[in-house]
Amino acid sequence: MKIQQVFTFVAYPQSNGQVEVTNRTLVQGLKAVLPAEIGLESARVVFYDEDNDARRATDLDLLEEKREAASIHVEAYKNRIAQSYSRRVIQRNFHVGDLVLRKVHEEQRGKLDPKWEGPFKVIERLSSGAYYLENA
Repeated sequence: MKIQQVFTFVAYPQSNGQVEVTNRTLVQGLKAVLPAEIGLESARVVFYDEDNDARRATDLDLLEEKREAASIHVEAYKNRIAQSYSRRVIQRNFHVGDLVLRKVHEEQRGKLDPKWEGPFKVIERLSSGAYYLENA
């Protein structure tokens, strides 16, 4: 039983770079193709031409405008959400010396713990609408 164990390497140094050149060519061809488009040709693959680089450069030139338009869209969306939320908020004003309860955050309380803690005494009102509280 003359069994001989031989180890091989994936990279074979004497291959004069042919595999690397072939792989580079394949990768360049696949850069514009999504994995789903490899098996089933889409319109993007069928109508691909060498002028793609010029169109891509044009898209890159217009990228800043597209980002700005998206930013404006996001800001408008945030404003609509804030207005929707503000319609449901009931404004309450407290005076110095009033006793109030403070809501406990969900992550700080257990399933059967109360939702409110206190009472706390209002000792100062800030211009932003926040209050400094003191244990009563």
